[in-house]
Amino acid sequence: MDKLKKTKIVATMSDFRCTEEFVRRLADAGMDVVRINSAHVTLEGASRIVETVHRVNPAIPVMIDTKGPEIRVTTLAPEFGERIEFKAGDRVAVRGSDGSDATTREVVYMNVPGIVADIPVGARMLIADGEVELRVVGKSDSELACEFVGDGALRSRKSVNVPGVSIDLPSVTDKDRRFIEWAISHDVDFIAHSFVRSVRDLQAVQAILDAHGSPIKIISKIENQEGLDNIDEIIEASYGIMVARGDLGVELPAEVIPNTQRRIVEKCISAKRPVIIATQMLYSMVRNPRPTRAEVSDVASAIYERVDAVMLSDETAMGDYPAEAVATMARIAREIERDESHFKPMVDLDMISVNHEITAQLARSAVRASTNLPIRYVVLDTKTGRTGRYLAAFRGQKTVVAVCYQLHAQRILALSYGVVPILRKQELCDRYHFLTDAMEVVGHLEDSDLLAIVGGSFGPDGGASYVEIADVKRIRERNEYSACQTH
Repeated sequence: MDKLKKTKIVATMSDFRCTEEFVRRLADAGMDVVRINSAHVTLEGASRIVETVHRVNPAIPVMIDTKGPEIRVTTLAPEFGERIEFKAGDRVAVRGSDGSDATTREVVYMNVPGIVADIPVGARMLIADGEVELRVVGKSDSELACEFVGDGALRSRKSVNVPGVSIDLPSVTDKDRRFIEWAISHDVDFIAHSFVRSVRDLQAVQAILDAHGSPIKIISKIENQEGLDNIDEIIEASYGIMVARGDLGVELPAEVIPNTQRRIVEKCISAKRPVIIATQMLYSMVRNPRPTRAEVSDVASAIYERVDAVMLSDETAMGDYPAEAVATMARIAREIERDESHFKPMVDLDMISVNHEITAQLARSAVRASTNLPIRYVVLDTKTGRTGRYLAAFRGQKTVVAVCYQLHAQRILALSYGVVPILRKQELCDRYHFLTDAMEVVGHLEDSDLLAIVGGSFGPDGGASYVEIADVKRIRERNEYSACQTH
């Protein structure tokens, strides 16, 4: 267990290849969380993925992405086939639509009825991740006059970005609502909401969860300038953050992305929120058994930034080498994390609200103690997962073993840096007996080995209230005495 990677791996899964054997291969290679992309799966397909994953191991958490409030070109008119070719300088009209109007060579329809009102003259419209660029050169009440900046081909249903322009889009689409309600009834743990622009978008998702009494956690995907402008309030309102560099890379100049990523990671760690880096991390492994050196460096850079998790998309969803991609990412993580000179605990970090939270102070003390003393593991018990998440935020060098009283808590902690979550197997006997479970999972321990324990004197509902440093021999003796007293 001492050699486990601390950085977690999120792997995207498609229903067409989601067999029990496939899930086991990815889990054995180092996958910690399964992701489902609702843009590429039906509700029935998503159900098959969840059922298969939980048959293999009910402790593996599942995250589903909403499609989010996207702008897209409507379907091309049939007479144009699959594409319409344009040359630089060609002119088209752009109009809003409910989605029923077909795009032609003369008029490009987009699936937002009121889009014309929100886009000014001079704006850039980037289609298909920037493969096609339009410049708005004129405007009337009903349409935009646009000019193609370069040669390009227009295809059906391609995404549209309008950098620097705020467009009135719904926080939750009808399709999003269907998938959120599906997630509530299918034991899903995380909803990664796409294109989060402000707290209002999160509140719309949370309202659906609250109406059903669901404990599902929301991960906000940061994909546009508006989300960056409101990043502090979004972090505060989210369980975690995903830096989705695909659409973000269309909205921002490429050279701006690394610093933007680094600042978001720093803010998330400070706020004790898990942070995931996503998009094309090992993209060449979709078709090749080995990554490029640049991709290895990209993954390594994210790990050096101390992110909670890195994510694979097409690499595992439809690539030729899915298990190899996961194993490669795991090897990179283990190798980079060996650099103890860089991976020092962040106990002096100025964390948001940390001075007013007992749990955060105790977590900091446990991580500091594990730095100054030869402690093997930090051990805790938790009902909601909060104590484990706080310990992860201080990025200690010692593995954190979190004994959970609920399966959902075990699953959500699988996303947190350096935490190994386990589910308590016994009935609650006393406030110390969770240590028995932890020591069984850890395996061989010498009597003289030290553990740092973060526990609660008032039961699972009372939260953390103490930090204790003890050797294994004394812990075992106390647990044996306690068991005798109970019986």
